Amino acid sequence: MRIHVGCEMTYDFVQDTPVVTMLNVHASRFSDLERPDYLLTVPAVPLEGYRDTFGNWCNRLIAPAGRFTLKTDTVVRDHGNGDMTDTVARQEEVRGLPVDTLLYLLGSRYCETDRLSQTAWDLFGAMAPGWARVQAICDYVHDRIAFGYEHSRPTRTALEAFEERRGVCRDYAHLAIAFCRCLNIPARYCTGYVSDIGLPLPHAPGDFAAWMEVFLGGRWHTFDPRNNSSRIGRILIAYGRDAADVPLTLTFGPNTLVDFRVTTEEATPLTA
Repeated sequence: MRIHVGCEMTYDFVQDTPVVTMLNVHASRFSDLERPDYLLTVPAVPLEGYRDTFGNWCNRLIAPAGRFTLKTDTVVRDHGNGDMTDTVARQEEVRGLPVDTLLYLLGSRYCETDRLSQTAWDLFGAMAPGWARVQAICDYVHDRIAFGYEHSRPTRTALEAFEERRGVCRDYAHLAIAFCRCLNIPARYCTGYVSDIGLPLPHAPGDFAAWMEVFLGGRWHTFDPRNNSSRIGRILIAYGRDAADVPLTLTFGPNTLVDFRVTTEEATPLTA
């Protein structure tokens, strides 16, 4: 399957403003790209690329005062089978975890493991460790939180999502991640594209999405507490401890986002 992905964001800046972007497809999918998803800007400005602490690709630039647009576009080759499952994947004991997963057991800006630990053990501690326990966490979070863009708040934490019972995809991910970490399951926050391919029409306007990856059975697995179902066209951009590590754009000055478009749709098959 060929999946067309990309975005276009237009801002009004009141002055020359430093910006860091995280909008390129993750390196783990580079071999699936039919063409590089270069970041383009209008007007054109110099870009400085670098990798952050987690290996995500970032671009640094200076946006000039006035109207300014960021754009990416590519086609990704995808197996089209949706998220992979491994229902017998086991939970590793902490002493046997790879050292590079231990970071994802710690509390972070939006995932207060210290304040949610007792709740997590009360809700899920009696369950057998492994895939089923993580799925039970996703089921619980999916049912507890009411989704709505009108509920979006950039400062909402996992505990606040638990108490307020509303939010957007990042809130679902933060709460599920916090519960997993409380139960000694490494979990990390992911952001990227998720399509509506295969779902009934009409489809909602395109947007970026958040989900989590959980370390079970010796590798990372995808779980999506917001949708709580397998999705075709899940294409990673970046991962970190929580949303604070992976802002799609980070602006260092006043601005207004005046247009925002995200594309994740099946592309026309290539002809022989």
